[in-house]
Amino acid sequence: MEAELNAITLELGKAGDIIMSLALALMMFAVALGLKPESFAAVKDRPKPFIAGAIAQIIGLPLLTLGLVHILNPIPSLALGMIIVASCPGGTVSNLIAMFGRANTALSVSLTATSSLLAAVITPISIVFWCSLYPPTANILESINFDTVAFLLKLLLILGLPVLIGMIIATKFPAIARRLQGPVAGIGAVLLAIIIIGAVTAFWGTIVKFGYILFPLVILHNGAAFLLGYVAACIAGGDIGERRALTIETGIQNSGIAIVILLTQLKGLGGAAAIAGIWGTWHIVGGLILVAIWRTLDRRKRQVHV
Repeated sequence: MEAELNAITLELGKAGDIIMSLALALMMFAVALGLKPESFAAVKDRPKPFIAGAIAQIIGLPLLTLGLVHILNPIPSLALGMIIVASCPGGTVSNLIAMFGRANTALSVSLTATSSLLAAVITPISIVFWCSLYPPTANILESINFDTVAFLLKLLLILGLPVLIGMIIATKFPAIARRLQGPVAGIGAVLLAIIIIGAVTAFWGTIVKFGYILFPLVILHNGAAFLLGYVAACIAGGDIGERRALTIETGIQNSGIAIVILLTQLKGLGGAAAIAGIWGTWHIVGGLILVAIWRTLDRRKRQVHV
């Protein structure tokens, strides 16, 4: 089974790599165009929950993932997928789920904006660092002749340059930024959605064949991420809206970035790509389940007080 999973790769060719890199760059560009002072309102208004959320997402989740792979001892390529997903910034869909779940949306937006802004530097370094601490994933990277310096420089270019350009436009030409942000975000989101759907389709046979391993692993990993966010908010003394926001932010990761990195930089390793593809669908399902639970609890509380 391990050999079969590790032997599966998805090569899209140079044109495919360019399109995926462009989609990722457009998404980061759109994030930067949309940045404004109110995007970081929670930093000033409620610094403790914000700091707790940032630490949980940037350090806590990869650390938790490292602990999980040591305990569960999954196939190395699956562990690689888990670590890469955990190293990615929060997904923008988290803000919508936070709104549906009556969470503190301002805090959710602030955390998504911050993690996305820092992703250009933190994501590639985090992937290299955490993978190096787990021998099986370190061995996989060595087996594919992984070039750490080239990897860091390529991702810095793909993630960092669009953010820098977007921030300059947003600062110097806010009216142009407002007009560009919607269309650019829409194009980037469509391209990334196509990538996620394409990855799931490409690995569908693998997902069906090994689903009894893949799905429980993703569900457990995602559930642990949601729990980590909730615990971090409780430690920071967050109210119910802040607890919900941190829960969602820590559990909703930008799996589109993970898939692009895997397919363009890490030779589309089958097990890792399958994990990222399943996560891209499941974390939304998991988030909506939490929304349903929270709204049910809210409704019962209102009935009790009537």
